[in-house]
Amino acid sequence: MSEISPGSSPEELLSIAVRVAREAAATARRMRDEAIGDVQTKSTDTDVVTAADKAVERQVVETLRAERPGDTVLGEEYGGAEAAPGTVRWVVDPIDGTVNYLYGLPQYAVSLAAEVDGEVLAGVVRNAATGDEWTATRGGGAWRDGRRLTCSTETVLGQALIGTGFGYDPLRRAHQGRVFAQMITRVRDIRRFGAASLDLCLAAEGKLDAFFEKGLNPWDHAAGGLIAAEAGMVVAGLNGVPAGPEMVLLAPPALFPALHDLLAELDAAGGP
Repeated sequence: MSEISPGSSPEELLSIAVRVAREAAATARRMRDEAIGDVQTKSTDTDVVTAADKAVERQVVETLRAERPGDTVLGEEYGGAEAAPGTVRWVVDPIDGTVNYLYGLPQYAVSLAAEVDGEVLAGVVRNAATGDEWTATRGGGAWRDGRRLTCSTETVLGQALIGTGFGYDPLRRAHQGRVFAQMITRVRDIRRFGAASLDLCLAAEGKLDAFFEKGLNPWDHAAGGLIAAEAGMVVAGLNGVPAGPEMVLLAPPALFPALHDLLAELDAAGGP
């Protein structure tokens, strides 16, 4: 584990993360009705960002800076600076699942993780619509409602329920669609819920057998990736590359090789 300053143990960081995420989730839910009238676009017309996205991230940043002025924050809406060695950087997605949020689908979340020197030490994902919450600390397990999580025990790829997601760029979507079409006959089924952080948590508790997606940003998988790993999943990219923008793949150890090889065969990390 990375050397960190006093007062920054994984447990202490998680305590802060949970409180801040709960407050942020309450703000997101409260703002929904008024925020949906102020929609802008990000990279394409289908990637919406609401006033709530920005307001929730500002709230998280301001709270963390007031409590821990020596830390840095990386957020989806406003970015952030690199952290000095040995210091904490918080990674936040203020509303993961913005389109679900816009349409009133109950699958959107606040995701907040604390990392030191690139290693995530604590993380929380809270479904702002339902109040469901998942947490983990490095080496301390993954938890939901006081229950320690263990991932799926599925070993046969053809019987596996797989989660995934799609990017907003049309060319990337086209490539991901081709992968989907070739994969759907070789697994039990595929689900796309529209919020990667929640998908990772569902996999952590065995409601999905595995998950993969190309194009995820750090805030999409920092907290959820730790939760999945602490539930026993292998979290990686393809061909020995760490999980990152080219691919985030997670599966139980017995299922990982077969799913990895299928995704490599289908060039799931390729395309734009």
